[in-house]
Amino acid sequence: MATLGNAICGFASMYVASLDRSEPNPDAWTTWFQVHNFVAAAYLILIAMLFDALDGRLARFTRHTTDFGGQLDSLADVISFGCAPAFLALHLFKAIHPEHWPWAMTVPGIPPMVSRLVWAIGALYVSCAALRLARFNVSNAHGEQHHFSFLGLPSPGAGGAIAALVLMQQDLSLAQWHNSVITSIAYSAACACVWCLPIVVLATGLLMISNVRYPHLVNRYLRGRRSIGRLILVLAFVLLFLVAHRYVLAIGMVLYALMGPASMAYARLRNRGTKSVAA
Repeated sequence: MATLGNAICGFASMYVASLDRSEPNPDAWTTWFQVHNFVAAAYLILIAMLFDALDGRLARFTRHTTDFGGQLDSLADVISFGCAPAFLALHLFKAIHPEHWPWAMTVPGIPPMVSRLVWAIGALYVSCAALRLARFNVSNAHGEQHHFSFLGLPSPGAGGAIAALVLMQQDLSLAQWHNSVITSIAYSAACACVWCLPIVVLATGLLMISNVRYPHLVNRYLRGRRSIGRLILVLAFVLLFLVAHRYVLAIGMVLYALMGPASMAYARLRNRGTKSVAA
């Protein structure tokens, strides 16, 4: 049921993202989803992440880990973290009108080639998610001890980074500050996030099928007894999350996506330095 909840949240995210804001609706609840469709769609992807984390925990806790459950989990992940994030990013990019942006005089509109390129990036992301999950299925092993790292960026991490970036973009675009200069900067940053979105979609898609190792943050860093310093760091993160959760989620998930390549580059530089000293 938790796995199916994951899939349903992904399907609901795509449905909400495609709602027409201009279509009148007498139902106040539906109207709210129309007005805030991108925010609601992004939150649904994050809720799908919670279901995805819960189903594996429940299976291992009740000792009912099966191959059927693993296959179903990956099918749900293709919907929630493969199709839904790409669908959301494409709809957000399509909904933004360049004539309303600060540089409207220099960018009169989006060329058709750019629109097709953005669609191709979304299609590549979906393909990478499917390949990454298929690879995970054939190499997955049951048991908590086998879940301390991932080969390639996990699909929830990729989908979460896109959803969190959309949340931050929406918050920046709607932010009303007392200082008009700060409001203008926030709006320009929101426009920049829209143009960065295809780059993030492309990068996270390629990282999913890479050979870069990513740590399982909960299993590796939060289980067991930890130092006071790490406890203070987690507490600071929780407090920042309560103050501005959209920005913390966006920055944190993008940094997690970059953690793999950065760690690999650091390890190679360190090995190169060790070899040169030994020589």
